Amino acid sequence: MPFSLHFSPTPLITAPSPLSKPFFLVPYYHTLHAPKSPLCSSTEHALTHQGKQEAFDRRPEDSQTLPLGLRRDAMPSHVAVIMDGNRRWARLRDLPVRSGYEAGVESLRKIVEICCKWGIKVEVEFLMSLFERGMQEDTGIFFRENIRISVIGDLTKLPKALQELMVNLEEATKNNTRFQLIVAVSYSGHYDVVQACQRLALKAKCGLIEPSDINVSLMEQELETNCTEFPHPDLLIRTSGEFRISNFMLWQLAYTELFFAQSLWPDFGEAEFLKALLAFQQRQRRYGV
Repeated sequence: MPFSLHFSPTPLITAPSPLSKPFFLVPYYHTLHAPKSPLCSSTEHALTHQGKQEAFDRRPEDSQTLPLGLRRDAMPSHVAVIMDGNRRWARLRDLPVRSGYEAGVESLRKIVEICCKWGIKVEVEFLMSLFERGMQEDTGIFFRENIRISVIGDLTKLPKALQELMVNLEEATKNNTRFQLIVAVSYSGHYDVVQACQRLALKAKCGLIEPSDINVSLMEQELETNCTEFPHPDLLIRTSGEFRISNFMLWQLAYTELFFAQSLWPDFGEAEFLKALLAFQQRQRRYGV
């Protein structure tokens, strides 16, 4: 299942091949996606990380025990999360704002571990500085848990060093197949729709397509979320008691179930996440008016 996370309205840095589900985390946004079928050997996968070759056995998702009441057959394929409340968390404790975001990163780390354990995908967006540091310090989990990293958003607005870090991470993890983490950097729903329209307009101008050819399918092929098999989140979670989606995945959330948690993101843990998943499994999905 995919899982997406989204932090407060500060621009942050929340599945391509057939992975089973994505997970989107957004500081403002991110995504982690677990594959349906392995893309490589079902017994072992090896890759080079910082000059070392690391090998590990794939752990089937079905072997993991779920919490009481949670049904594997009713799990969302894609979860998006808006990770809001880091600054308020810090202010309530008379701490600097940065401490709130650092606590938010720690909360994200725990949620990613839970998602790996329960077989969920994630999408996340981070504050750039924290993302860069976190990616450098925590790369081990991507290889240990067989997580593929994909990046969406306007990377040209990022510092060169961060752009290179993301490109290197994508390249180093491109053959990982257990989960996919989609990192939304400098991303917004408006940006995504506009860039997709621009790409279609250019194709029409070059004679590759006719304007009359443009439909929902062609549009979705040009959206940033074309990197995942599950571009439409089944469930969106937003923390901190706010009731809005803040320009996140505007096209993709058309039929998404929404869950609003009162807790601030640094306080959002396994119990709250389980509550959101249980609420989702009790709902009757409707696709239409």
